[in-house]
Amino acid sequence: MSLDPQVRPLYTLSVEEAREADLAAIRAAAGQGEPVRHVTDHHLPGPDGDLPIRIYRPVDTAEPLPTVVYFFGGGWALGSIETSDEICRALANAVPCQVITVGYRLAPEHKFPAAVDDCRTAVAWIAANAASLGVDPDRLAVAGDSAGGNLAAVTALGTRGELALAAQVLVYPNTDHRGGTESMRVNDDPAAFNRRSVAWYWSHYLASPDDGRNPLVSPLLAEDLTGLPPALVITAEHDPLRDEGEQYAERLREAGVPVVATRYDGVAHGFFAMSGVVDAAREARAEVATFLRQHLTIP
Repeated sequence: MSLDPQVRPLYTLSVEEAREADLAAIRAAAGQGEPVRHVTDHHLPGPDGDLPIRIYRPVDTAEPLPTVVYFFGGGWALGSIETSDEICRALANAVPCQVITVGYRLAPEHKFPAAVDDCRTAVAWIAANAASLGVDPDRLAVAGDSAGGNLAAVTALGTRGELALAAQVLVYPNTDHRGGTESMRVNDDPAAFNRRSVAWYWSHYLASPDDGRNPLVSPLLAEDLTGLPPALVITAEHDPLRDEGEQYAERLREAGVPVVATRYDGVAHGFFAMSGVVDAAREARAEVATFLRQHLTIP
């Protein structure tokens, strides 16, 4: 009998099997999502049809709220609004702020730059329609984990000069397609997220290896990072992506961007979604809430 897909490394599965296993694993590790005052599903006009969004509003008020646009993780091929639901509920209550998550298009059905275009379009549309969405446009931030952290970073980079984002939160983000780091070499447990996992995701996301050199794929390769919003970069000790996340934080700092970079020891990639079973996930979320509260000027 072959291994159950839920215990096999995702990179050994088909995309369809991996999507099912990923959702099941996240639900098991995240625990019960917190109640939020209002949770509503909507659509916005995207580059190739309507994009689903989910809005989490923690209070009853007609006043515009500080807002975080959250991008789910999953290597650009897995994940959905559902897989980030528990995270978004927790952040909406903890900050408190409005959280809007975006159902961007997935690879391999939609390769780069589809997800980037969707995320950039969504943030611009949210800013332009702030009044009807109850968004305070002067207190708008982006955030995401893993591939969602990558999308948050490149959305901040791609909208620089167009939108005045207040902050960016990048949780163990992909920042460099090259992947030649020490953390990529040593964190190679075959049963965990490892360099083969990373290569599997890249193979689905990129239409061509040349795309990996595009700063909207690999923001670490951007020549100029000045003028970007203040950043919180969270990394995990036992994560192949650890070094490239920390290198991006250092590049931002060198460009004059205010940066907080925190490595969580003893944990691996994906821990931020495991608040039901991992203490460090709750600690990291508290740090994110504090950072957002500061930069969204919430008393």
